[in-house]
Amino acid sequence: MAAVDDTSNAALIGRAIAGDKRAFTTLVEHEIARLIALATRMLGSPSLAEDVVQDGLASVWLTRHRLDPSKPIGPYLTTIVLNKCRDKLRRRKVAGFLGLPSGREADAVADDAPNPENVAGAREQLRLVQAEIGRLPVRLQEALVLVTVEGYSQAEAAELLGTTEKAVETRIYRARNRLKERFEKFEG
Repeated sequence: MAAVDDTSNAALIGRAIAGDKRAFTTLVEHEIARLIALATRMLGSPSLAEDVVQDGLASVWLTRHRLDPSKPIGPYLTTIVLNKCRDKLRRRKVAGFLGLPSGREADAVADDAPNPENVAGAREQLRLVQAEIGRLPVRLQEALVLVTVEGYSQAEAAELLGTTEKAVETRIYRARNRLKERFEKFEG
């Protein structure tokens, strides 16, 4: 579905604030796939991502009076989902510290290659990359995922994260260096 234009965006937000569930659904439905993809990259699990997005959208609905009809809803939803991901990651760290199961699931890689060895190798590489990204500090992880995976500019990522463009640039640089160091250890 095409993105909602500015005039209908304002009207839909106004109706959603007034309690119109259909308007809210229309407003957010074109954002859901992008939000789930973002949360999956942050959390490493499609099912956890769906839960986080659902929780985020429920929170937005419950606090819909905070919506601003003059602003697009996409960045606001992205911020809410990022915050929900941060909460989930914090809980995961605490669970790990206490020795409780983390709930992290391995993702399967969609690959049409007929050779099972290639498929297994690709899945293992993806799992390793996801695991290493997941070990990065949350601030580095967020900047890296938003810019390199989600395609946001550094300025857009800075606005979403509430920081400066230079800080985002630095975080991405540090994240890439840490990943490079970790993978050099695997090879060496």
